[in-house]
Amino acid sequence: MPEVNIQIGGRTFEVSCQAGEESYLQAAAAMLNEEAQVLSDQIGRMPEGRMLLMSGLLLADRTAAHEDRIKELEAELETLRSQPKAEPERIEVPVVPDSVTETLADLAAQAEALAADIEERAAAE
Repeated sequence: MPEVNIQIGGRTFEVSCQAGEESYLQAAAAMLNEEAQVLSDQIGRMPEGRMLLMSGLLLADRTAAHEDRIKELEAELETLRSQPKAEPERIEVPVVPDSVTETLADLAAQAEALAADIEERAAAE
């Protein structure tokens, strides 16, 4: 088992861990050290056991708050998932816009007028 030196509250500890878990141990130690630093800044030097206990309790409190928030968000997510899906909004678009239909009707009327005029001239001749 690898031995890892970690710093918590200005003190060095030698800790064993499983092979490959050194980075996780370092990350956990960094979180614990951060809490220990807050305590040291607020209270000053204290016995090692008390520093570790208080730092651990602060981390546990923070973890509990995160777990409560996760439960709230999971409940909200479940509520959203259980709601019926909204019907998609149906939008109808005319295949041929009215302005095009009117223009085509005008062109058809003009073509019919020209055809009638041509028929009249042909019949007159």
